Amino acid sequence: MIRAALFDLGGVVFTSPFEAFSRYERERGLPDGFIRGLNTTNPDTNAWARLERSEVTFDEFCELFEFEARQAGGELDGREVLALLAGDVREEMVEAIRRCRTRLKTAAVTNNWAIEDDGDRPLDDLARSLFDVVLESSKLGLRKPDPRIYQLACEELEVEPAEAVFLDDIGANLKPARAMGMTTIKVTNPAEAIAELERVVGFPLQ
Repeated sequence: MIRAALFDLGGVVFTSPFEAFSRYERERGLPDGFIRGLNTTNPDTNAWARLERSEVTFDEFCELFEFEARQAGGELDGREVLALLAGDVREEMVEAIRRCRTRLKTAAVTNNWAIEDDGDRPLDDLARSLFDVVLESSKLGLRKPDPRIYQLACEELEVEPAEAVFLDDIGANLKPARAMGMTTIKVTNPAEAIAELERVVGFPLQ
């Protein structure tokens, strides 16, 4: 029986940055998939991973990320690339999460980086209205796909992994959750993902 629903944010609740990456690559004359390639090379120790665990500052990340790009044969601006991550809210997914929350426990599990001021972020109000628990890599020092972040989510929600369903747009992030016993849904098409989630939870989400 499913008692909890866990959601990634970028690419699930918000539109995916991958199209923006592709546009940036075309504009800069970079090979298609160049940015994603940087992020999947040495995925536990590269600049992106270290930023999402708050091991480097924003400026240090930019220097390291731009160096990695040069090593891979390209030139880019780290600040410009991070700005591409701001996506639009998928209202149909927000509605599905709201309906989940009426019957299930809900959590956001997101890889992100620390902001430099103490004010509310656009995410905060939305997160408070949708999720019982928000797990951020930048605050925990853990990032997906480390199994510990999924275990922590289950502990905070007081459920077993087999009682949870998890939605993410990246298969590598789903694999360890599935190995722990979670039901997983890869979000490629939001409407199809919501329909699959409906089948899993057993009640309408639209």
